[in-house]
Amino acid sequence: MPSAHTNGAYHFPSGFLWGAATAAHQVEGSNVNSDLWVLEHVKPTLFAEPSGDACDHYHRYPEDIRLLAELGYNTYRFSIEWARIEPEPGRFSISQLDHYRRMLVACHENGLKPMVTFYHFSSPRWFAGLGGWEKLSGADAFVRYCERAAKHLGDLITLATTFNEPNLPALLRWVGNLNLPFTTARRMTRHAARATGAGQFVPFPMGDAGRVQEVMISAHHQAVQVIKSGPGSYPVGVSLAMQDEQAVGANSRRDRKCAEVYDPWLAAADKSDFLGVQAYTRARVGKSGDLGPEPGFELTQMGYEYWPDALEQTVRYAAARSSVPIYVTENGISTDEDTRRIDYIRTALDGLRRCLEDGIDVRGYIHWSLLDNFEWIHGYRPRFGLISVNRQTRERTVKPSARYLGDIAKRNSMSLAD
Repeated sequence: MPSAHTNGAYHFPSGFLWGAATAAHQVEGSNVNSDLWVLEHVKPTLFAEPSGDACDHYHRYPEDIRLLAELGYNTYRFSIEWARIEPEPGRFSISQLDHYRRMLVACHENGLKPMVTFYHFSSPRWFAGLGGWEKLSGADAFVRYCERAAKHLGDLITLATTFNEPNLPALLRWVGNLNLPFTTARRMTRHAARATGAGQFVPFPMGDAGRVQEVMISAHHQAVQVIKSGPGSYPVGVSLAMQDEQAVGANSRRDRKCAEVYDPWLAAADKSDFLGVQAYTRARVGKSGDLGPEPGFELTQMGYEYWPDALEQTVRYAAARSSVPIYVTENGISTDEDTRRIDYIRTALDGLRRCLEDGIDVRGYIHWSLLDNFEWIHGYRPRFGLISVNRQTRERTVKPSARYLGDIAKRNSMSLAD
């Protein structure tokens, strides 16, 4: 059904997905078999603090799923954890697969469509010890895992993505404002190799970007086929990290950056069922690469520029280079000021509305994130959540932004007066 304006409101297309997202390592807690758990506990480490019990979503998922549904959303995007499902090469845990099956059942019981991510940054520690995504054997291992997991879970999945932001290693080569301490990173991985008794330790996204891209694109295409082999019948795509790339000055390298970071994966997505766009901010690209935030602009807790317009621009870029439907699989802001989160959502959705009005096939908006959680090397300080989590008691508190977006989801429309 076409979208329309009536009574001062914009109505999103019928069947539009509204949801929030999490990633297993960031919310479940005690993911002790993962490569990231190892990296959090070696010295030196880039991690501000260990993930520990995280939000204890592993045990509290019934409460979190029920909250999401009660707020008016219709979709929950979450990842299943490879390190739990296959703790040793070729040895799969039925109890862990059953755990994720119970999560899927809970989604359906609460009227939520589950969108499952098969890989969201964390790997089994044995996988990193074998060379990770730098090795062709890594693609074979991932496809084996996807086939086993899909056989156990596929009849309950509504949508799936193979990878979350597999283009991140390529993007990090350009993001100069992060000032990544590569010397510390190398020492960290050397210590991780010793701690695990491996000759190497190559976690995502610390591998060679070109090699990682080659292996992961191959793995994506193979994984799509085994996931779709059944049971169940559902679309399978991939979610990409994207920024509003803006050329600054003469001889900007923006176009070269886009060709390296986005276009190979957009071509891969075009052979899949859909593309997930994940956007938070813009990047200013000069003749030597990324320039970092513009002085005087508002920054989020992650050091990103406050730039909700990024969503519209990245969706337009993706739509111009691929022909498959688009879902916004992540969009949000890290802040303690929830009024800014509401403003961010409002502006981002207004841009998404313009994309829809121009005929771009966007089928859903999934906010990052459902919960305040473990934000990788930054620890627990950045707060992206629609729901806050008390770090001592794990008590959940719904923020006004969760109700604001949930009300839009209930109506499937937004006021044009906002």
